[in-house]
Amino acid sequence: MDNRYDIWKEEEYTYRGAYGFVPNLRTYLHDDDKIRDCLVVVPGGGYCMCVPSEAGIIKDEFFGRGMNVLVLTYTTDITMSVPLGRQPLKDISRAVRFIRKNAEQFRIDPERIVICGFSAGGHLCSCLATHFAEIEDPDPQLASFSNRPSAAILSYPVITAGEYTHIWSIVALAGPEPSEADKDFFSSEKNVTEDTSPCFIWQTREDDLVPVENSYLMAQALKEKGVPFAHYVFPNGRHGLSLPTAEFFRGGFGEDYTMEQVMRAVDAVKEGNGVDVSPERKKELEIQFSGEGGMPVPEEDPEELAARFRDIAYWPELACIWLDGLFNS
Repeated sequence: MDNRYDIWKEEEYTYRGAYGFVPNLRTYLHDDDKIRDCLVVVPGGGYCMCVPSEAGIIKDEFFGRGMNVLVLTYTTDITMSVPLGRQPLKDISRAVRFIRKNAEQFRIDPERIVICGFSAGGHLCSCLATHFAEIEDPDPQLASFSNRPSAAILSYPVITAGEYTHIWSIVALAGPEPSEADKDFFSSEKNVTEDTSPCFIWQTREDDLVPVENSYLMAQALKEKGVPFAHYVFPNGRHGLSLPTAEFFRGGFGEDYTMEQVMRAVDAVKEGNGVDVSPERKKELEIQFSGEGGMPVPEEDPEELAARFRDIAYWPELACIWLDGLFNS
């Protein structure tokens, strides 16, 4: 079953660069009465977008493993003009509360809500895993439900705003000159406590966009605080491999609904209605979204590419084994 739920009421959501978009959850629930574990898929995209390549294919994988799955499309800014601040963190916090409130309807175990983020989405998940106690909710009814994830899967995550950061993610959150306070807040390795959610972390040694040191920083912080975790580093592979099956390399990502805010923003910019968008960024967006060229054709056969990265394709199995031990020990 696929349903959309907007997680904010109109008067609650005031981000200036939304262009009519409202953060939302799409549900994929098994058609039976069984109470299941829940996975919340949180795509990455440098806080500029929520990329489809880290949504549908992940949803299908964990749905096929018996979980009820929801995909979160949170606030991003493709124009890089209106700093996001803590709005994405408020979005994912609200999402977890909303799911717990509706646990009976969604037929999920409220004590087994796992958030699964990729790249910037992994950063967002790590922020909720560490900062959950600080994020208030304006809805008294929802605020009565915990926003602490039962566990977090961090896939090639941005973790730090320090030396090894992905600078554009931090710029999107805090602007081109982030304060030291902002950098500390958005450096998840600095905010781990004994109450931080258990984490499963994976990345590739060759990651060409987010240095692998991000994963090591988080793993070390979790170890020091005694938080349960698993940490896998695969030897080869670029950033953004999601689930590197042949279907992935064919571009079989499913629907592109996670791009809604991006397309709303791009249309507004093209029409001259962008919010604080510089002429330079307007030109960049017009070129980027000109509609010319289409999806790049893989340089190699998808089956051969999948065979090359078959070790990485085991990460969902490893994550499920870890979750089973975490929840059933």
